Order: sequence, then structure tokens, then C-alpha cells
Amino acid sequence: MNGSIAMASDFLARFTGHWRGSEGVDIGLCPPSVYISQFEQTLRGSAIKVGGQNIATELEGPFTGEVSSRMLKDLGCQMVLIGHSERRVNFRENNDIIAEKYRRACAADLTPILCVGETSDHRNAGSTLDVISEQIYAVKNLVGEHALCAGVIAYEPVWAIGSGVAASPKHAQEVHLSIRDLLGPRGKHTQIIYGGSLNRDNAKALFTERDIDGGLVGGASLHAEHFLEIIRQAEIA
Repeated sequence: MNGSIAMASDFLARFTGHWRGSEGVDIGLCPPSVYISQFEQTLRGSAIKVGGQNIATELEGPFTGEVSSRMLKDLGCQMVLIGHSERRVNFRENNDIIAEKYRRACAADLTPILCVGETSDHRNAGSTLDVISEQIYAVKNLVGEHALCAGVIAYEPVWAIGSGVAASPKHAQEVHLSIRDLLGPRGKHTQIIYGGSLNRDNAKALFTERDIDGGLVGGASLHAEHFLEIIRQAEIA
């Protein structure tokens, strides 16, 4: 929840002014819903996708303040974040709610980016994979393996988000590999990306790991130049 019309205009001018296309790297921007049209209109015709940060479990009705999958699609979105840790923690979204949102995204032909990850308490208790398994299987049980693996999985250790301390490349790789195994046979083709204090200084080390296919960039994406550097790191990884 950052930005203004002026800030979005400045970001887009800086980003499009320096971006010259990206070979082999998919790029998506997920601004707050009130700025989606501004991003979509500026980026229309380019290879850069636009997405939402959240969707409702319902398509329409008396749900004041919510944004539905149909609305995102109507605005030109191609993807949407599902189950970001801040939605899980701050807004008490449980695995069943997140699974339903994933189903809604698939039904609207929006690529879901499913966020999974553990808190510091889970990590200290050694239950990282137990927590992530529950998060993934809740979705898999509702939509099936094919729909789950057709989306994107974002591993975001909650203890790392906003802390400035990312998971080590070794730890991140181990979790990414475990997630790929959880997905089943189709998982070898699923994009699994890392989020959690990802920045231009640690991106290269993370992206060179075998099972880390990219990044979910948070605070660093507010600075166009920093974001572009992370994209460059992905290109050469």
C-alpha cells in the first residue's frame, strides 16, 4: 500500500525510460488496485504484465471495498497475488480462503501467484515444510494438481519480509526444491520464485540457485532503478 498518481507516473517514466526489453525473463507489476489502470495504459502493448495484489472470494454482491477477479480482468490484469503473507497475518486469511481465491483467479484466466512461507516461530520449531505443505495442499485439494502447477508459487519466508535479511541462497534453494517435490510430476515446469527482502545486492546469488526461477520483489520495486538491476540479475543468472 504505497504510492500516489504522481509517484506512479514517476516510476513508470523511469522504468520505461531505461527498460529496453528483457530476453528470457517474464516481468509483471502489481500496483495497488486504484492505480492499475494507470499502469495498464502506460504499459499496454509491451511485454510487461500488470496484475493485482489481491482478489475477493466472491464475484459480485454486497462486499463493499472488495475487488473481484472480474474487475481485475476488466482492467486488463493478467495475474494476481494470492495469499501474500500480509493478507494471511494482518487480514486473517486462512488456507481455505486463499484456496478459494486461487480458484477464482483460475476461473477468470488470471495467473495466480500463490505466496507460501513460514513465520519465525515456525522456522525455530523446525516446521517450515509442514506449514508450506498445508498451504499448498489446501489449494491442490480444491483446484487439482494441473491448475496448481499452471500458476506461480512464491516462497516468501515471513521472518525475512521487510527485515532487510533474506534467506540464505542455500536455505531458499532447499525450500524451493521441497516445494517442487510437493507439487508432483508437473512441478518441474512450475515457476517457483523467491520473495523476502529480495534486493539488487542479493538477487544474483539467489537467482543462480537451480530451483529459484525469479523473484517477488517488495520494497526494492518502489525504486525503478533498483528494480531494473534485479531484472538484469535475472537475465544473466
